[in-house]
Amino acid sequence: MTLTKNRLTFDQFLNYDFSEEGRYELVNGEIMRIQATRKHDNLADFLTKKLDREVERLNLNYRVSGRISIRTLTANGKEQGRVPDVSVVDKNLWDANLSAYTAFIEPLQLAVEIVSTNWEDDYIDKLEEYQRLGISEYWIVDYLAIGSRNYLGNPKEPTIFVYILNEQGIYQANAYRNTERIISPTFPELTLTVDQVFVA
Repeated sequence: MTLTKNRLTFDQFLNYDFSEEGRYELVNGEIMRIQATRKHDNLADFLTKKLDREVERLNLNYRVSGRISIRTLTANGKEQGRVPDVSVVDKNLWDANLSAYTAFIEPLQLAVEIVSTNWEDDYIDKLEEYQRLGISEYWIVDYLAIGSRNYLGNPKEPTIFVYILNEQGIYQANAYRNTERIISPTFPELTLTVDQVFVA
């Protein structure tokens, strides 16, 4: 659902007076309301808690949240305001300015997007923007297997993709399905399978 007609910058987006609570993104200069299903929210909450517990267990220097906005840029330089379903950010970066909005122009350590009906956003637009920003690790959680067969194979299977930024700044994809353990450079000791996520 689009809320604005005028094109906004990222700063204007952060200072926008929203008439009601909710999650919003800035897409091509317009504010879009994000509306998720309960299953979508269950998965996001499960992953947030699981990663947060891992941060606490290993005393890692990260902050995990589902409310962080990040400024990304399209290929032609348009500012976007993205809100990943789960974000992991360096705690030093978080603590550097505690009075600031929960918005960053610096890259996150890890971003998770749970695929909705507009799957191209996650597989194409956000992937390119997150790669351009330099987010080290990006998960695409396609629990409904609604992405293209080019990604999911034929027949399509529910999949979690973990994209890792290589030294050239290009994402390398790893696909995980069923009982496979998700391998995460950010959380190398994480013991989590795809099935455990999808039954959340």
